[in-house]
Amino acid sequence: MAGRGTPATIALERARISFTVHEYPHEPGNESYGLEASEALGVPPERVFKTLITEVDGRLVAGVVPVGGQLDLKALAAAMGGKRAAMAEVAAAERATGYVAGGISPVGQRKRLPVVLDASAMSYPTVFCSGGRRGLEIELAPADLVRAANATVASIGSPPRR
Repeated sequence: MAGRGTPATIALERARISFTVHEYPHEPGNESYGLEASEALGVPPERVFKTLITEVDGRLVAGVVPVGGQLDLKALAAAMGGKRAAMAEVAAAERATGYVAGGISPVGQRKRLPVVLDASAMSYPTVFCSGGRRGLEIELAPADLVRAANATVASIGSPPRR
């Protein structure tokens, strides 16, 4: 991976955290990035996590939840000790993280944002999250993801709306 890594994979290598890279062909125009990864890799959506950039009381925060579910903004605000959370503008998210939407990783961000990982991740031996670009997922132990992203673990996900 050396020489062609992303900021996420480089950060993991520097931290000496074990991970596996999974690449798949991203279909242009498909904006269900996480579900696309789940299907392409044959991994249940509960084990594939999306990184959503939010604003909690005006401060950017990354919420990391399973791709099949929703981010509970109230729970995220509470986990950060804040009052109110809302989704951040895409341009602000891309500027702060250095990644494009659909490829935002909780690891190796340009400006290190606070990260809150949904507690459901801790029940799996490994989880998947963006490796820093569309079509690239990294698989690692949830405890290693917590360490790499300096994440807080809290129940911030909710099941998909029917």
